[in-house]
Amino acid sequence: MTDSMQNKKFVIEPHFRLQEWVAEEKGYFADEGLDYVFNEKVKSSEGKSHDRNGQTYGAYQTFEQGRDSDVSCACHWTVNVAASTGHGKLWADVYSVTVAGIFVPNDSPIKLPEDLSGVPISVAYQSGTHYSSIQALEQYLPSDKINLSFTEGMLFKRLDNLLEGKSQASALFSGPYYLAEQLGYRKIIDTTFMIASMIVGDPDEEDLKKFFRALKRAQRDIDLRPDLYTHYYKNEFPTHYHEMMDTRRWGPGERIVFEPYSREIFEDSRAWIAEHGIFDGGDLGAKAYDNAVVRLSA
Repeated sequence: MTDSMQNKKFVIEPHFRLQEWVAEEKGYFADEGLDYVFNEKVKSSEGKSHDRNGQTYGAYQTFEQGRDSDVSCACHWTVNVAASTGHGKLWADVYSVTVAGIFVPNDSPIKLPEDLSGVPISVAYQSGTHYSSIQALEQYLPSDKINLSFTEGMLFKRLDNLLEGKSQASALFSGPYYLAEQLGYRKIIDTTFMIASMIVGDPDEEDLKKFFRALKRAQRDIDLRPDLYTHYYKNEFPTHYHEMMDTRRWGPGERIVFEPYSREIFEDSRAWIAEHGIFDGGDLGAKAYDNAVVRLSA
């Protein structure tokens, strides 16, 4: 470990989930001896970072642009490709699973997945809602009838548009999923998907172990008593939502699974991405599994 690594604080950026906040409250990061800083961006910017002004933009583009935290998360499809194209290393000792779904207003004539034929569905480009909406809807609709719209922004901007009546249908996950459900928006189909972690830069391996050990303890706490921790969703929601949020009614959201993101998962996912033409020109990066991932438990 170099002197610069010894002097650098580990940067934690929560990903619309509870685990980092629980680990902070319980002192689990401190127990591990992790020297860290929190870097929360959504509430502190009132969600402005999610308004892309009509650009086609999503999680993959944030990796191209560069992220600030030592460990960051996105859907596993995007992390898979981003790691293969040299934007970081996929941490293959864990993955997580998040609730997600496609919602419409409660007075919408859309009641079944088939009713979404040709209807613009607001998703984030090359992000979890993009892939998972296709994966769910292709059970019901041919590809030319699945009409994904990429210009409404990222998660909280899409939630804004749905609540303001600007979107006919929107794909949501994590806290926004629960808020839409609480407010009576109709879920047309579940689109649960897998999330992976990306290691950016050159953080110390011992710090990475400390970070994930703390999250593992937090996950056990959430499993046991989710009711004690759902209030933490407010830590990442823009404040203009807070009065309407009753997080006592919400679920625990994303669950971290301490099982490997295996070679088989990696390769099967890439085959699915290629088959569906998610990336122009089919460029999914040249790095094979062994060069795209980090596994310290192996």
